Amino acid sequence: MNLTGNFFPLGLLWFTDLLMILVAVLVWRNKPWKVLVGDTGLQHRFLAACLALTLIWLINIDLSLGVAIHFLGMTTITLMFGWSLALMAAFVAQLGFVLFGVDQLDSIALNFLLSGALPVLVTWRWHRFIESFHSNNPFIFIMGTLGITYWAARKTKSASDFYTAGGGITGFQNGLAIAGDYMSAAAFLGVSGLIYLKGYDGVIYAVSFLVGWPIILFFMAEKLRNLGKFTFADIAAYRLGQKEIRTLAAFGSLSVVILYLIAQMVGAGKLIQVLFGMEYEFAVMLVGVMMIIYVTFGGMLATTWVQIIKACLLLTGVSFMAIMVLYHFDFNFEALAVSATQNHTAGESILAPGGFISDPISAISLGMALMLGTAGLPHVLMRFFTVGNAKEARKSVVYATGFIGYFYLVIAVIGLGAIVFLNSPEGQGYFVDGKLFGGNNMASIHLSHMLGGNAFLGFISAVAFATILAVVSGLTLAGASAISHDIYANVICKGKANEEMEMKVSKRSVIVIGVVGVALGIAFEHQNIAFMVGLAFAIAASANFPILFLSIYWSKLTTRGAFIGGLMGLFTAVILVILGPVVWVSVLGNEEAIFPYKHPALFSVIVAFVSIWFFSITDKSQRAKDEIHAFEAQKVRAETGFGADGAVDH
Repeated sequence: MNLTGNFFPLGLLWFTDLLMILVAVLVWRNKPWKVLVGDTGLQHRFLAACLALTLIWLINIDLSLGVAIHFLGMTTITLMFGWSLALMAAFVAQLGFVLFGVDQLDSIALNFLLSGALPVLVTWRWHRFIESFHSNNPFIFIMGTLGITYWAARKTKSASDFYTAGGGITGFQNGLAIAGDYMSAAAFLGVSGLIYLKGYDGVIYAVSFLVGWPIILFFMAEKLRNLGKFTFADIAAYRLGQKEIRTLAAFGSLSVVILYLIAQMVGAGKLIQVLFGMEYEFAVMLVGVMMIIYVTFGGMLATTWVQIIKACLLLTGVSFMAIMVLYHFDFNFEALAVSATQNHTAGESILAPGGFISDPISAISLGMALMLGTAGLPHVLMRFFTVGNAKEARKSVVYATGFIGYFYLVIAVIGLGAIVFLNSPEGQGYFVDGKLFGGNNMASIHLSHMLGGNAFLGFISAVAFATILAVVSGLTLAGASAISHDIYANVICKGKANEEMEMKVSKRSVIVIGVVGVALGIAFEHQNIAFMVGLAFAIAASANFPILFLSIYWSKLTTRGAFIGGLMGLFTAVILVILGPVVWVSVLGNEEAIFPYKHPALFSVIVAFVSIWFFSITDKSQRAKDEIHAFEAQKVRAETGFGADGAVDH
């Protein structure tokens, strides 16, 4: 390429001069000549490459080909010597052009940038992309989802579009999105890591997570869709006091969202740090920025499709891993289990209960928290308002239960496979000082590398990254809707807020929650986050679920009972977690816990239900009588959908 300076304005030429100087400084800082010193053979090859490059450029000028063949020359030289030596060779060749009068001095920078720096940059980046394909996968996902966000933003015009995607999601799509929302990084990495570490007891988590879905299917899905609009507080406040119930529901939702968000952000930071070598703080900031963009601009529509894509990727990835694990044992699960006991230090005891949860009260309490907490998670409940009618709501739960059940079934296989493969002689390379690199939660990631090499590791890494983004986006949207719809629109403005202002408050809330999530994620980097996950599910099971369930099914529920009982459940869960072994001993450093159990749900849920019952039946006010009387109208709408948008024949 030989561009004369006569055809270009002086300002452009000065600008190219500046760019060339910057490139020269970049090359100088890398000091490429150091590799040439003392290596005569390399010097000869480098000079020959410079001469060949000059000849190629001369031939290219003479032939005036449509495709510049010197690009091929620069590509070859970059692959041979690296980017810094290639740039130095291009500069040497360009100087030779000037000396021989082929090029003009005023256009040397322009020709150097287009003929040298540009092909070097393209070749170098493409080479890096191929060489470390797994590191780029997440960013491919980011670019794809940003495109989805742009598309969704153009379709998001109203509050209904923002909160519920306009109710235009089908049952199958919503079921897949729910699965994508629910199958978090904790489920993928944590449960498989727990099975790898403890064996059978890890399955308790999987079963408990799954059992919550039949409760939602048979007791709540249809009625949620018929009674609600944007948030689950719409159901609880259908016949009860708007101010009290919405305030409590919003507070409970935000508590769950923040606690769950912290756990996800810390997990995301650690995962990205291990996988991609990024600084922890930058990793958390990256996740925070992406979730703010998704939710602020795309709303529920963008979040839904991010969750759908993530669910498809995750199910594909874990299916391949499970098939590859079983393939090594001729698809004989018994042989896999036997091999796992032989490779684990605990032996056959990994197939017996009690390795992780030693007493039945803790096991029941944990199961109750996960089971009832699932039916009280605001970001999961919110998804039932995205479908057109109650029929689609039921279908979405059926699909979600199927996908989630299959996922946890496969996770059990992956966990046992990790025991077999990582504890084998070939798996010792994944250990540092006798411990698994990155911790036990990285067991499935390392297993993916053993089963499918770098390419599959890249895919699973992208899946893990997508998992984090999908879950935090759903959490952020749920938190923002609690602030804007429940607190601002219905409590502060008493239902008189216009849609435009509510949308503004919601988007501002997204930014605030995103910033808070990033800040807390950085602050809690070195803290034990297990209690936050437990507390999130305990609050959902103790504060959200009892109010929601009884508001639908118990005619004698009153505002006083729901408010006091919900607060009692909330405070009991928080206090018992603080007084329990996780916080009182592990975090605060006391010798013995006041409350002996790690999981408080068994006690806090009972306190919540009993308190709601007692304070409801003792409420003899006129308001209570009116609320009891209004139950029949609520029941008709809940059962038939009459009065709700998109009601269908049952």
